[in-house]
Amino acid sequence: MAEPVVVTLDVRDMVPRERHPAIFSRLDALQPGDILRLVNDHDPAPLRYQLLAERPDMFTWEPEKQGPEEWIIRIRKIAEES
Repeated sequence: MAEPVVVTLDVRDMVPRERHPAIFSRLDALQPGDILRLVNDHDPAPLRYQLLAERPDMFTWEPEKQGPEEWIIRIRKIAEES
């Protein structure tokens, strides 16, 4: 079995309104099993809620680091959009 691809996306320097579209674009490009390692400057809880609402059962959410100045979340794609 191949190792999963891990893509790191650091959104700390992005304009806030551009962050979610960029993240969703990267997530949608992943193959099942691959991981987006998201680096953010605040708790990305709103992103998690949006992901659960718009892409249910497609991703897992694994916090790697939770503040206070940096949050790192490993988001693994587990299924294709149906």
